[in-house]
Amino acid sequence: MLKKEFLCLLMVPSLLCIFIGFLLHPVVAALIPLGSKLSVLDNDYWVSSNGDFVIGFFNISDEPDQYSVGIRFNSKSIPYSQQKVVWVAGAHVTVGNISYFQLTLDGELVLFDSLQGVTTWTSGTGNRSVVSASLHDNGNFALIDGEQNIVWQSFDTPSDTLLPGQTFSAYQLLRPASKNPISSYYSLYMNASSYLQLRWKSNITYWVSENPSASNLTASLTTSGALQLVDQSFKPVWSVFGDDHNDSVKYRFLKLDADGNLRLYSWIEASQSWRSVWQAVENQCKVFATCGERGICVLTASGSADCLCPFEKTENEKCLVPYEQDCKSGSTMQEYKSMYLYGIYPPNDSVVISSLQRCQQLCLNDLHCTVATFSNDGGPQCSIKKTEYLTGYADPSISSVSFVKKCSGPFAVNPDLMKSPPPKLPPSLCVRCLIGASSGTFFIVAILQLGIVFYICKRKNFNTKEANPAFTYPDSKGLIVLSFSEIKSLTEDFKNQIRSNMFKGMLPNNCLIAVKDLNASIEERKFRSAVVKMGNIHHKNLVKLEGYCCELNHRFLVYEYAQNGSLDKYIDDSTLCMKLIWRKRIEICLSVAKAVSYLHSGCREFVSHGNLKCENVILDENFEAKVTDFGFTIINGEASYCSASAEKDVADFGNLVLTLLTGCRDDEELCEWTYKEWIEGRASNIVDKRIDGGADSEELERALRIAFWCLQMDELRRPSMYEVVRVLDGTLSVDPPPPPFALEENDT
Repeated sequence: MLKKEFLCLLMVPSLLCIFIGFLLHPVVAALIPLGSKLSVLDNDYWVSSNGDFVIGFFNISDEPDQYSVGIRFNSKSIPYSQQKVVWVAGAHVTVGNISYFQLTLDGELVLFDSLQGVTTWTSGTGNRSVVSASLHDNGNFALIDGEQNIVWQSFDTPSDTLLPGQTFSAYQLLRPASKNPISSYYSLYMNASSYLQLRWKSNITYWVSENPSASNLTASLTTSGALQLVDQSFKPVWSVFGDDHNDSVKYRFLKLDADGNLRLYSWIEASQSWRSVWQAVENQCKVFATCGERGICVLTASGSADCLCPFEKTENEKCLVPYEQDCKSGSTMQEYKSMYLYGIYPPNDSVVISSLQRCQQLCLNDLHCTVATFSNDGGPQCSIKKTEYLTGYADPSISSVSFVKKCSGPFAVNPDLMKSPPPKLPPSLCVRCLIGASSGTFFIVAILQLGIVFYICKRKNFNTKEANPAFTYPDSKGLIVLSFSEIKSLTEDFKNQIRSNMFKGMLPNNCLIAVKDLNASIEERKFRSAVVKMGNIHHKNLVKLEGYCCELNHRFLVYEYAQNGSLDKYIDDSTLCMKLIWRKRIEICLSVAKAVSYLHSGCREFVSHGNLKCENVILDENFEAKVTDFGFTIINGEASYCSASAEKDVADFGNLVLTLLTGCRDDEELCEWTYKEWIEGRASNIVDKRIDGGADSEELERALRIAFWCLQMDELRRPSMYEVVRVLDGTLSVDPPPPPFALEENDT
């Protein structure tokens, strides 16, 4: 009995050490002993304790007999086809089909290609006292020494992905997993000043994170769905948030995709798929060399990127500038408006200050110049390119003009040597010929007049009949042009009213639409000009204009249909408002701000909204906010395009923010009351009491400050919508505002 008690006492320190070890390493992991081995032929894996991750061989390349070793998701709730790879040994190293991966008795990870008889990758830990390995429940693969210290870990050598809890420090890189030569040049890099940068090669930076004058920062992805830069005390100094931040999402990852964009993905159980909830470069065409050698990037109506070639395509589908230096007949410059071009091989263009005409002439006079691009964003600049390997992007909202040099067509005769032929004497008059010609002309004119009368009668009779929606046709801008009878048919004679002057309808292809009756007079020419401009506006937070009707005195706009309706019904309904949690309300504010900012400064010319309110903010099937009803302002039954000012839109946005924060609408004293509560330190009192979980104090402070600045009676004090966006996303600080409901008296 005493012997058993003595043995128990001896075991206490050991158990205590194990317990302390779990406290020091809270992430549960399955231990992998020295000598353990994985092989392609056996198709075996090492699995984390919770089963969410495995490490083993996989094949994702185009070559069927080439394999890599990596970590991928393994949860039973994720279908095998969706179990994404999150780490690869040696980044993109591949081996043959009889290779193996081993934790040697010396404590070193070795990837051996048996077919080639060579070691293709090692962890370099053979002399560091490793006693075991473990795949942690968070996806980190680690080598452990006898004192339970981590000697080496996969989190320190990322390939193209970061997992929640993984850090990213200065001089580290992410590179896309792609053998495409263009994609292989992309990287995410943190420089010495702690800026995150998306780069092409090492000298082209096309996206940079904000950094509020701090140093020695690390980047990390949180489990709640935020990418942060944190200081040495782990305090966030910069953050961006996914659309589902703080939602109940079990699996997330941040990935540098093969198209050069950095995206945050969340696993959506309902759709059994990964969804991008944030991306660094909102417009994919602004990612350097998106189209590579395949042409010019343009955004489709859905907001995705497409590549078009306005020049010449080679046999291997490369899009090259047609200019050759030995043009026999000289060269000319082809003008491309709203197009920005740049060279990729090499990527360095020479830039000079120049006018539009001089920019064109500079390239024409330079034998080696192939393309010149003129832009005037803050100052007139001319970018000269001397390579045939060009790419770029085209967008009606940009003011850049590109000139592409091409050889002039050959002439049969040198135009400078052509002489005018000698003048011919007039022939003698022929009376019979004149009479015959006159009779023939009269006969032809009579036939034409009868034809015109017949056509008009036919058209008139056709318009009196109910039009068949199958006869709808798109105009040159892709907008559907509808007659009034077609509008009535598509809406079933305006049967389903969504709200005032807005009706639900369906196109012949079963796509739902929302039809807006302007119910106001506007000259036909002005209306058609306005809708053409609106049809060129594309932004993910703006409702797409599908078509229009302009017939007699009828003026209708046809929009895409939003499944979840307008924001006002969620504010007014005590049950529906429960869906507007705090995070969603802040996201709606930011989405609306981005949409209006794009209208003001992202389009080719300024576009005002003119009537920004809850009724004109709709929620799509993903509950994401989109702004509708922009462009036209209706006053006393007269409609006008872009007659409102930017300052009015800013003030309307301020009122919208206060409505979302408080849940109060149509309250004339709302601004004064909320300002009084805020200035006296009772900001939490203004928050809508129906919000489950309350509000984030920092976000509330930021939103209130910018709303009060937007509502300043002195319009000169109001910020631009671009500044509003930066404040709401946390990249720009904002000072406490003065009272917004009255002008301050001037000092006398």
